[in-house]
Amino acid sequence: MFGLSTHRSPHRMSWQRQPRYHYTGLRLAVIFFSTFFMLLLTGTRVSYAASAVTWPPIRLQPFAGSFDGPIDVESAHDGTGRLFVLEKGGIIKILDQGNTFDAPFLDIHSKVATCEECGLLGLAFPPDFTSKGYFFVDYISNVNLVPGDTGDPDGDTDEVIARYHLSNNPNVANANSEQRILIFNQPAENHNGGHILFGPDGFLYLGTGDGGGGGDTFHNGQDRASLLGKILRIQVGETGTYTVPATNPFVHTTGVRPEIWAYGLRNPWRYNFDRVTGDLYIADVGQNTIEEVDHIAAADIGNGGYNFGWNIMEGNACYPPSGAQTCNRTGLTLAVAMYHHDEGCSITGGFVYHSPLPGQKPIYLYGDYCSGNVWGLQADGNKFVSLKLAHFNAHISRFGEDEDGTIYLVDLGGTISKIVGFRKYLYLPGVINNH
Repeated sequence: MFGLSTHRSPHRMSWQRQPRYHYTGLRLAVIFFSTFFMLLLTGTRVSYAASAVTWPPIRLQPFAGSFDGPIDVESAHDGTGRLFVLEKGGIIKILDQGNTFDAPFLDIHSKVATCEECGLLGLAFPPDFTSKGYFFVDYISNVNLVPGDTGDPDGDTDEVIARYHLSNNPNVANANSEQRILIFNQPAENHNGGHILFGPDGFLYLGTGDGGGGGDTFHNGQDRASLLGKILRIQVGETGTYTVPATNPFVHTTGVRPEIWAYGLRNPWRYNFDRVTGDLYIADVGQNTIEEVDHIAAADIGNGGYNFGWNIMEGNACYPPSGAQTCNRTGLTLAVAMYHHDEGCSITGGFVYHSPLPGQKPIYLYGDYCSGNVWGLQADGNKFVSLKLAHFNAHISRFGEDEDGTIYLVDLGGTISKIVGFRKYLYLPGVINNH
């Protein structure tokens, strides 16, 4: 779906329940055997390498449904507990305690292109949204907004980052208040990126795909004069367009767009900062073979300038695979986790999950749109290790996180579920089995 050339039909999840059992016996023994047993149920291979790494079992708990192509869920972090669900066709709906408001928060479907990987793709609330009363969206326009487009076969897939203000009703935005902050050409209908979010530094981060086609058709990944195939970082204020942070890595580099914070990306389909440590995790959709996760430590965020390798590399392998088996990796930031297309075909980045299991370290969750597999990633000394934790019958378009740190899984087929672990019981009532 997100970075692929073809669609796959979405499938809904089946809701199945498990009986409830209370803890008995020694607490640690129960935790060990329950974890081992649940890993066996998921079909996950258990490794007993000499390591302090442990892996929590996870389940899905039904939360909300009946959405039309949900592609994102966001929190405004305004103390209300509301969640905002983006539908690909151009509508944002509000969820409150699992209940969907009748009136949409924002409806801009008349502006949004619904081609292959087009749509309403991103939503970001600024820090202190309550007092500011505005927010930002990213969408693909259904009309040509960039005059004199070059290399644009269809002429109408321009990407828009815009500010919208609230109306007098805090649950309804003013659809006529659009202020376009940044517009740039998208030469094809796939690899649009579109994720936007505010970082711990208060700047707005924008992920852009490489412009579509296959194998970096338009040669944007390594072209620092292009905004495509990048993560951009800009500063937005109360009015006007934007400014470039003075700390961006290429501000004083001739011939390079100063908005660029990192480059060498094919289609960064969701990236997020760890809410505790500030580390950044980026999921980048692969070409035909490898999906990857990239990681930047919080202490290195401000430096920027990272080159994640596309299209010199796909994952940590030279690209194309049929070409030379060696390539120049000088200056490239290598992936910390990868999986091949026998386990999926399009990665979806997630969040850091804090398990209720005693002593369990937080892990970064990520999944695959095509297979429904979900992996965990965590540091083990000076390296990262990853393990498949679950398989769900879902087309994973997004993970979300609410104000309390609960993580959600979005199925493009129309449903949103909570990711839950074990607290008081070995099994939780009303949860979805792994399949």
